[in-house]
Amino acid sequence: MNDAMHFFCRSGLRLAFLFSFVCFWTPRSGVAQCAGTASTPGSASECAAHALPSTKIAVLDPKVVYTLAELIDIAERNNPRTRVVWEQAKQKAKQLGIEKSAYYPVLAGLAVFADQRTITPFPESLLPRGYSTVEIPLIQPEITLQYLLFDFGKRGAKVDGATAEKLAAGANFIQANQEVAFSVATEYYKLLTAQERLQAAQETLKTAQTTQDAAEDQLANGRSTLPDVLNARAETSQAVFDLESADGDEKISRVTLTEAIGVEPSPDITIDAQKDVPLPESLTRSVDELIERALSDRPDLMAQAAEIRAADDAVRAAEAEYRPKIVLSGSAAQTAIWPTADNGLLGYANVTTWSAELGVEWQIFDGGARKNGVAIAQSKRREAQDVMTAKHDQATREVWRLFLSAPH
Repeated sequence: MNDAMHFFCRSGLRLAFLFSFVCFWTPRSGVAQCAGTASTPGSASECAAHALPSTKIAVLDPKVVYTLAELIDIAERNNPRTRVVWEQAKQKAKQLGIEKSAYYPVLAGLAVFADQRTITPFPESLLPRGYSTVEIPLIQPEITLQYLLFDFGKRGAKVDGATAEKLAAGANFIQANQEVAFSVATEYYKLLTAQERLQAAQETLKTAQTTQDAAEDQLANGRSTLPDVLNARAETSQAVFDLESADGDEKISRVTLTEAIGVEPSPDITIDAQKDVPLPESLTRSVDELIERALSDRPDLMAQAAEIRAADDAVRAAEAEYRPKIVLSGSAAQTAIWPTADNGLLGYANVTTWSAELGVEWQIFDGGARKNGVAIAQSKRREAQDVMTAKHDQATREVWRLFLSAPH
C-alpha cells in the first residue's frame, strides 16, 4: 500500500506542476512547419510566408519509446489546428505584399484589332446619295500606366495595418502550438498517472492475494475464522476489479494521447515514463514575477496588441478617404489605320500616339459611406481594446489560480 500511495502522490504533484509551468512555456526550438526558426510572432509570420507546408502525416511506431518533447514535435506538425493557423499566417503575410504593391505603378498592355464603318451625311449637290460611307480597319498595340503619387496616408495606413495583422497571425500561430503542446503534455501525464495507478493496482492485488492465501492456510490449521477468510476474499475481488478498471483507464489514456497528437487514434503507443526525473518541491518565482512574465510572453496578448494596432491603422485608412488623391496616368500606342470611302481615296496612317495626364481626384459627396466607414473602424478599435482588457484580466486570474494550487 505504501508503493501505491507513493505513485498517487507523485502523479498528483506532477500534474500540479504541469499546470503551473506549461501555461508560460514558449517554444524556443520552433513550432510546426517552421521548426527551428519561429520563436517570435515576426519570425513565425516570415517563415510562414516562404515555407512550404508538410504534406506527410506522421505514423507512430509502437516499438519506439517516445519522450514528451518528441510527441509535442509530432503534434505541432500534424495537429489540424496548427496547420490551419499556419495557413492563416501565410495568408496575412501575402496580404501585406498586396498592400505594399499600391506604392508601385500599374502597367497594362492592350492590343486592339478593329474594323469600323460609319455614315456621314453630305449635301446632294455634292454627293447624289446624300451621304458617304467610310470603313476604317484599325490595329493598335498600347501600353497604359497608372501611378498613384499621393493619397495623404491611406496606403501607409493599410500597410501598417497589414503588418500588424501579420504579426497577430504569427502570435496566433505560436499560441496554437502552445495549446497543442499543453494538450499533449496534459494527456501525456494523465497516461503516466494511469500507468502508475495500474502498477499500484497490480501491487495491491498481489498483497490481497497474499493476505487471502495466509487466511486460507490459517483457517485450514484452525488458527483463523471463516469471516476472516471471507473478508480476505472480498479484498481480493475488489483488488481484481480495481486492476481491471485501471487497465481500461490506461488504454483509454493511450488513445486520448494519440488524439491530442493528431495521428490516428490507437492504443499502440509507448512513452518514456521518466520515473527518474526529479520534481521541484515548490515554485521558484513569486506570483508578481509569474504575472509579469505571463503578460509579456503570452502569444494571445501579443496577438491582441497587434490587433489593436491594426484597428488604429484601419481608422487612419478610413479617415484618409476624406482627402484627395493625385494620380499620374498615361499611355503610348502605335496606331495603324487604312480607311476607305465610297467616294474616293483616304490617307493611310501608321504613327505613334500617346497621352499623359496628372489628375486630382476628390470625392465631395458619397451619401455617408466614408462617415460610416470611419465609425465602423472606430468601433472595431474599441472592441479590440476591450478584448485586450479582458484577456489581460483573465491571464492575471489564471496565474493566481495556478500559483495558489501549486505547492509552495
